[in-house]
Amino acid sequence: MSEFHRVTERFSVSPQLAAEDMAAAAAQGFVRVVCNRPDGEGPGQPAGAAMKAAAQAAGLEFVHIPFAGMPDAATADAVFAAVAGSPGPVLAYCRSGTRSVTAWALGSLRAGDHDREALVALAAGAGYDLSPVLPRPM
Repeated sequence: MSEFHRVTERFSVSPQLAAEDMAAAAAQGFVRVVCNRPDGEGPGQPAGAAMKAAAQAAGLEFVHIPFAGMPDAATADAVFAAVAGSPGPVLAYCRSGTRSVTAWALGSLRAGDHDREALVALAAGAGYDLSPVLPRPM
């Protein structure tokens, strides 16, 4: 089973999930899963369609926002909106969790939901260092 890293009350991230992790996510109160991995990114990685089916079988909503590298503004906004618009807690995943927390944080910063220092602290509390990737205020 994958490890879920809590960033806020409504948002957690994880390294790559397996289909069987969806039931555990639902049992922990998540209502939506966001996948940030493009299909075929790594060997043995489950396809987005299989993960969507597993999520839906567990009673979870599934949102696929795949990207590689640093997210552009539209991707960051989409990840943030998927979290902000959810009726309950969201679990996002990618290969390591870093891409997911980075996209959410950049979207949150763009939306004015949190400032840079708060986002760096929230991510650090979940085990991720965003200090080199979040822009500093001018």
